[in-house]
Amino acid sequence: MALTRKEKLAQGLPKPYQGNRKRLRAQRLKEERKKLYYAIYRGCPYPARKVRLVADLIRGQSVEKALAYLKLSRRWAAKAVLKALRCAINDWEQKTGGAGDLEALRVVRIEIDGGPFLKRYQPAPQGRAHPIRKRTSHIRIYLG
Repeated sequence: MALTRKEKLAQGLPKPYQGNRKRLRAQRLKEERKKLYYAIYRGCPYPARKVRLVADLIRGQSVEKALAYLKLSRRWAAKAVLKALRCAINDWEQKTGGAGDLEALRVVRIEIDGGPFLKRYQPAPQGRAHPIRKRTSHIRIYLG
């Protein structure tokens, strides 16, 4: 006759399966994330479409070159990408203790996703209102 769960616990037998798979996967992801240097800028006030134009310039470049491109760029969105890149460099400094060569660091991956809209209304003729969606974006930069 099979023992119930309570009887197994009372006898000191190992606990039955309780979702270790998710916990172990979360631990493995946490360890992998420690090796990555990244920054996420959520709610950037520029539309994703315009930020992607700037992101294409620095994708795959060295960090020094990317910083130079972003500082000299005339696009408004370059400020936001520069802010995220500096945060990613700061993450690299924190995790490595500043040891290592900054020139060897590259922008491995940069992702630009759409964020939430700010919904506004513009007055229109004859008492109507036209909706305006002010778009935002999320910027993720990974260095390696």
